[in-house]
Amino acid sequence: MLRFAVVGIDHGHTFDHVKGLLAAGGEFVGYCPQTSVPALREAFEKNYPDAPQIDREKLFDDPSIDVICIAAIPRDRAGLAIRAMKAGKDVMTDKPGVTTFAQLEEVKRTVAETGKIFSICFSERHCVRSAVKAGKLVAEGAIGKVIQTLGVGPHRLQLPTRPDWFFDPEAFGGIIVDIASHQVDQFLFYTGSTSGEVIASSIGNFGMPDKPAFQDFGEVLLRSDKAAGYVRVDWFTPEALPTWGDGRLTILGTEGYIELRKYIDIAGRPGKDHLFLVNGKEMTHIDCSSEKLDYFDAFTADVSNRTQTAMTQDHVFEVCRLSLEAQTKAARIGAR
Repeated sequence: MLRFAVVGIDHGHTFDHVKGLLAAGGEFVGYCPQTSVPALREAFEKNYPDAPQIDREKLFDDPSIDVICIAAIPRDRAGLAIRAMKAGKDVMTDKPGVTTFAQLEEVKRTVAETGKIFSICFSERHCVRSAVKAGKLVAEGAIGKVIQTLGVGPHRLQLPTRPDWFFDPEAFGGIIVDIASHQVDQFLFYTGSTSGEVIASSIGNFGMPDKPAFQDFGEVLLRSDKAAGYVRVDWFTPEALPTWGDGRLTILGTEGYIELRKYIDIAGRPGKDHLFLVNGKEMTHIDCSSEKLDYFDAFTADVSNRTQTAMTQDHVFEVCRLSLEAQTKAARIGAR
């Protein structure tokens, strides 16, 4: 049985890691209570009352623990991952796994030296049932050859809940690194690309002049030898929307297209995980709410078998590289 622990509970995605690994048959050993968001620690205590709170160094030093899950402040994730891998553990981290090129190179060196797994749980694909179904349809040839992805990742700001580091680009990596890494992952995955290039990117601050360093808008134009991609991310989800963001993905193929309404079908069907498929044979809506999430099972098998079925290590590194490059090259628009 895979035994895992949590170090860094500064983002809610940590609950996805725990829930997913428990469903895959893992044993939750405990967690480090250190956090910049006390409400998350309180939620952990409520949801997992039997899980002990343990000093992080003791978790790293425990030889019986196989995996360390990390959702710390983004700038700290790479360092914690490196510490875990050097202690003999595989790693599942929240996005972004790294916030600088220097961190990426150090993570690469550590993976090469230790042979350990550095996996980023891209929740907008790995934890979204419609995204899983879309991958299967693409693999089956339902829309022919994929030639473009168009992904949008709007988020609600929820100012009262945000810690100070949320507004510091050095802490969160910038909006493209922080959020658009999801869409970069999806571009590479659905187009079957092993590498890509950043054609153009922009970042902006349109709504928070009192926090001039903050970025509430970002966009990226991507290209590979197989396809093109466009990404838009922002912090402008209106209050009337009954969820945190109207995340969408359109996958264009030579014989049709797929559109995902991941979290809500506005003024339409209730619930989430809506998939629309249009090709030469059908135009249909697919309810993906019962689709199995296979990332956590695959990751668990990879830990046991030393394989790369959940996601290749090269894919993880390329998502990080493209996200960092797009962030670094981005033109600044909006308030200055």
